[in-house]
Amino acid sequence: MDAGKLLITAGLAIAALGLVLKYASWIMNWFGKLPGDIDIENANSRIFIPITSMIVISLLLTIIANLWFRK
Repeated sequence: MDAGKLLITAGLAIAALGLVLKYASWIMNWFGKLPGDIDIENANSRIFIPITSMIVISLLLTIIANLWFRK
């Protein structure tokens, strides 16, 4: 892969992620609240393991990568 194309893609991805995190906080309201996400809270500690949310994000990124690198 051409280094220029890789740098442009990485820059656009980081910029898009920044815009999503800054302006569309309603998109992230589901993160950590799906069935299968583990949230254990005690008086002194909290354990948070977003298993299902990470699976959803992994699937979305896999679909995007497959569409991007398709020949």
